[in-house]
Amino acid sequence: MKTKPLIAAMIAAGVLGVGTASAIDLPGWLKSKPTPAQSTTVAAAPADAAAPAPVPMLSPQGVPNYRAIVKQSGPAVVGVTVAGMHKTTAEEQGVPQGLEDDPFFKFFRGMPGFQQRNPRGGVPFKGMGSGFIISSDGLILTNAHVVREAKDVTVKLSDRREFTAKVLGSDMTTDIAVLRINATGLPVVRLGDPRQLEVGDPVLAIGAPYGLEQTATQGIVSAKGRSLPGDNTVVPFIQTDAAVNPGNSGGPLFDGSGSVVGINAQIYSQSGGFQGLSFAIPINVALKVKDQIVATGKATHARLGVTVQDLNQSLAESFGLKKPDGALIANVAPNSAAAAAGLKSGDVITEVNGEPVVRGGELSSLIGLLAPGEKVKLKVWRDHAPREVEAKLASAEADKTEVADANGEVQPGQLGLGLRALTRDERKQVGVEQGMLIENVAGPAARAGIEAGDVLLAINGKPVQSIDQVKSVMAGKPKSVALLVQRDGDKIFVPVKLG
Repeated sequence: MKTKPLIAAMIAAGVLGVGTASAIDLPGWLKSKPTPAQSTTVAAAPADAAAPAPVPMLSPQGVPNYRAIVKQSGPAVVGVTVAGMHKTTAEEQGVPQGLEDDPFFKFFRGMPGFQQRNPRGGVPFKGMGSGFIISSDGLILTNAHVVREAKDVTVKLSDRREFTAKVLGSDMTTDIAVLRINATGLPVVRLGDPRQLEVGDPVLAIGAPYGLEQTATQGIVSAKGRSLPGDNTVVPFIQTDAAVNPGNSGGPLFDGSGSVVGINAQIYSQSGGFQGLSFAIPINVALKVKDQIVATGKATHARLGVTVQDLNQSLAESFGLKKPDGALIANVAPNSAAAAAGLKSGDVITEVNGEPVVRGGELSSLIGLLAPGEKVKLKVWRDHAPREVEAKLASAEADKTEVADANGEVQPGQLGLGLRALTRDERKQVGVEQGMLIENVAGPAARAGIEAGDVLLAINGKPVQSIDQVKSVMAGKPKSVALLVQRDGDKIFVPVKLG
């Protein structure tokens, strides 16, 4: 069963378009755990002056007045339509008959004489999602996957007025995007506090599933702090059984009083449609990202630099713990914040800034939502005794290098690769112990046939485990390098001329 983003993409050229790939699948061809609520000392979400008042309950049993919620807050829910050019993946480009298993073709399919289903440059697409207005002067929240690759974004209000929207910024880590339209006096939602939600509480979703505008569905909170695999492991999702479908992406999730507590983002489905499990991003997480995007145009996330795993009862007993609670450190990255703080393999992190860590996945959420450079106090179990450790967090972008920019302009002597470290799950999926994921390609590397999604295993015969190793080879200013690359299970050396 896979998690699906909730954008309905309609491709002008008749092929799959932006936002339809699973949001928690591994990147490109690479192919439940509760987390604690955020600190209760955080102030409630700020509300716009025009935000509606809480909706009274219909009965002493706490049955919400859904009619009043829709009437009051529905006008602040918008439809988001997008258009742009979808950059086709290697799989979408097709493989000529008879060359399916030829590793050399996989590197040279773009050369003259090869026929492809879809051009390497991409195909036009149109898609749709939902969003909601949080300030009367036109600030709108939606999902990042709704506007990914979009060149034109249009917002349609409940009164059928349409506005061209500007994407102020988006953050794929949390799947949050912020839009701005040129309008004033707009209706707004009232923002709530998801930390006050309990499992079993009623919730209401409003959005545009399959393009059907202003559709309301209701359910209950099924779980809190759900950690999902993939790129957005920092998000402690709210799990509900409110029916949401493609097109609901970016729409609001209301609590029983009519306050927005989340942004509908994903579903678990084998069919592509709703099957009883949907996931919303807590609004307090979204507002943290929104504040960064409005201030700087982007969001940043912190990194500790450890690989962790869950404890079981046997492991807990071997470490002298009474309960299997905590994140067991399996590995500490060199030159990381964890290494500088003196953390070691075998340490068990049980608290972050006073927040308990019960499972390994919770550590990603607690750390990832903090800012780079921030200091955190960790409670660590080592040698059968607790101790306090302070760490200054690094940036989650520290493992990336931008030698290839968005325009594909690469300076002389550069490879033209954008790299990042493989996650533990990705290493297991592709069957490698080390390597760097190639996220973008330009210049000499692109001309040599390297593609985004390939795994760089070695350069000039030297195994690659970090960007520094690549930079060390390139510091010698070679005229050419040999890259050992893995793609679709095949390994091949690719010569790259740099002159």
